[in-house]
Amino acid sequence: MWEIPSDNANWLDERMPSPIEDYALIGDCRTAALIARDGSIDWLCLPRFDSASTFGALLGDDTHGRWLLAPAGVVVETSRHYLDDTFVLVTRWVTATGEAEVTEFMPRGDHHTDVVRRVRGVRGSVEFTHELSVRFDYAAALPWMRQTTSGHGRHALVAIAGPDALCVRGGPRLHADGDSHRASFTVTEGEVVDLELRWFASHRETPGPVDVDTALYATVAWWREWAARCSPTPGYRDEVHRSLVVLRALSHSDTGGIVAAVTTSLPEQFGGSRNWDYRYVWLRDAALTLHVLLDHGFTDEAQSWRGWLLRAIAGDPEDVQIMYGIAGERRLTEREIDSLPGYDGASPVRVGNDAFEQYQADVFGEVMIALREARRVGIEETRFSWPLQRALMTVVEANWQRPDNGIWEVRGPLRHFTHSRVMLWAAVDCAIEAVDVHGLDGPVDRWRRLRSAIRDEIEAHGFDAERGTYTQYYGSTGVDASLLQLAQVGYLEATDPRMLGTVAAIESELMTEGVLARYSTDGGVDGLEGGEHPFLCCSFWLVEQYARSGRVDDARTLMERLLSFANDVGLLSEEYDVGAGRQAGNTPQALTHLTLVRAADAIAAAAAGIPAVTHG
Repeated sequence: MWEIPSDNANWLDERMPSPIEDYALIGDCRTAALIARDGSIDWLCLPRFDSASTFGALLGDDTHGRWLLAPAGVVVETSRHYLDDTFVLVTRWVTATGEAEVTEFMPRGDHHTDVVRRVRGVRGSVEFTHELSVRFDYAAALPWMRQTTSGHGRHALVAIAGPDALCVRGGPRLHADGDSHRASFTVTEGEVVDLELRWFASHRETPGPVDVDTALYATVAWWREWAARCSPTPGYRDEVHRSLVVLRALSHSDTGGIVAAVTTSLPEQFGGSRNWDYRYVWLRDAALTLHVLLDHGFTDEAQSWRGWLLRAIAGDPEDVQIMYGIAGERRLTEREIDSLPGYDGASPVRVGNDAFEQYQADVFGEVMIALREARRVGIEETRFSWPLQRALMTVVEANWQRPDNGIWEVRGPLRHFTHSRVMLWAAVDCAIEAVDVHGLDGPVDRWRRLRSAIRDEIEAHGFDAERGTYTQYYGSTGVDASLLQLAQVGYLEATDPRMLGTVAAIESELMTEGVLARYSTDGGVDGLEGGEHPFLCCSFWLVEQYARSGRVDDARTLMERLLSFANDVGLLSEEYDVGAGRQAGNTPQALTHLTLVRAADAIAAAAAGIPAVTHG
């Protein structure tokens, strides 16, 4: 529930930057829109997640593009929810004169990129403000706009700039107001007004209107059918289902690529410069997403992602990157965008991500684990998939002693990160199992010797025997939350004294107001200025560790605290500012939601007395 003060008659004209948790998502598995509580679509990239923004107010203000649909004047009360396990958003508005409902969605399966907003009068009458401000190319391109009217008297506004075009239909005719277009209309009880936006390439003809009734029925049915295939998690059914549909929404239906988030440059520290573009496919995040989807019965998605992987990393195995574009694009050169000032002034705004050039050794482990899980659920190897894994192993054998940038893609000196070494161990372990259990061919004796050598090195240089904890990197005294994954990948048991000692050190050094930081930023290990807020995935890893090691009450307590950070429609971003009680970082974050699912599964397994299932 969200209430606007009754004396704030001009609330639309006094709009401040919306908190990140104020945004709900709608999407069609090709791109997604973020809708603020006040009815403004402030972020939409067309036609793909990583396309230039059409509505960019999220990273600036209303002049950088938005699509507003909200009651005019005094709003007494509003609330919103998704229809069941879908991404069809329903917002209820109550004003002094009546009540109305707005249903918003992006249609599935029509091969167009559309946004539909249906307004329905519930009681009395409600006047709505309709405002459209189109800014293509990250607000750098002010489009040419023209009005059209069909033979049925239906108005349409067409916007064109360079390769991009869109058509907005429905409601009364929009009139120019400076660089925006505005209209108002009133709905009474039972009355319906449909508004629609369709993107199209500017060299093509303007597409026809959306059949809203058909599109709404098909979209609801598609999401419900997909979610119905999910095996439930006792105790956290709603949270797990919402997280899984988030992961599906971040998966591109045409290519199979799974993006890390739908946004770029939402700050890790408000007003700071730790602002990164997450609209790409990290092998790590995609592999971990695949793992939780497989755990909940989604094998088709595994086949699709494996196909994406084969295409993306085809060629010389030495050229494997840690991240790619949605279709497997390799060059993601980072640049700063001057046309957007940044979220609440946090600059720079970045497009692209130079981390694609980094060496992060842990991705070999995550990818090999994901492909092993696919084998374990019965997905057969193809004539390409096992040779691909053999090729990845040649890279591991040649590079396992190299320092790397680590899981957090630090921009400081390369180091021998302990977590990276453990994930290399896990990669080799997966290859050995493929031969021993599944009968695939490979130099298993050589791999066994390599696995032992990696473990010996980790124990000699990555474990502080005096303190009883693994360390962030060889020779360091600090710890890193990623060390919580050691038990997850089967390197050791969750109850092993070395693991328990590491947990104690992490709790002592990285716990801030009840949640975990990734690592200490004070030592300059990441080569960046400023600090950051706690990454939510780290605390979900701790929940999983608690559950696996018998601390089930602690797991439940921390889980409830973390779930309280979700917004009103169940979405979580990358980080959380505990002091201010607000979300931070890019949103919605795949890594946050997938670790939520793993944590919930671990608690359910512990409560049922089921032994923890590790990757190992």
